[in-house]
Amino acid sequence: MAGLNVVKPPVWFWIVAVAALIWEALGCFAYHSQVGMSAADIARLPAAQQEIWKMMPAWVTGAYAVAVWVGLLGAIALLARKTWVRPLFIVSLVAAVIQFGWTFLATPILRTVGAAQAVPFPAFIILVGALLVWFAGYATRRGWLS
Repeated sequence: MAGLNVVKPPVWFWIVAVAALIWEALGCFAYHSQVGMSAADIARLPAAQQEIWKMMPAWVTGAYAVAVWVGLLGAIALLARKTWVRPLFIVSLVAAVIQFGWTFLATPILRTVGAAQAVPFPAFIILVGALLVWFAGYATRRGWLS
């Protein structure tokens, strides 16, 4: 009877949960767009980005897939108010850190594109991921998840 101790969440919980679902769905769309690029699409990229694209090992694409698809599952679990949402968001966050870690440590992106252009959005993605991990823990402690 674990469900007896579940507390009704406030309206803002649902706003955050829906925003998380939209965010994660956009990540899945971006992933699908990237892996679906044709040779012609890649040829239209600036030379520096083409170089990075060609360097990318399959495991980095795999980390990207884990980050977005497990994140989407986490957002669905959040909407379903499941306690196992936090581990999903942790896995998603770790996968994103691995993906971006490779990008920044193993490619010339900072030299070719510049930190001002290359860093802000990945940093925002990691921040959102960390906030979702925190929020899942907060919701669990408040008894909003079962």
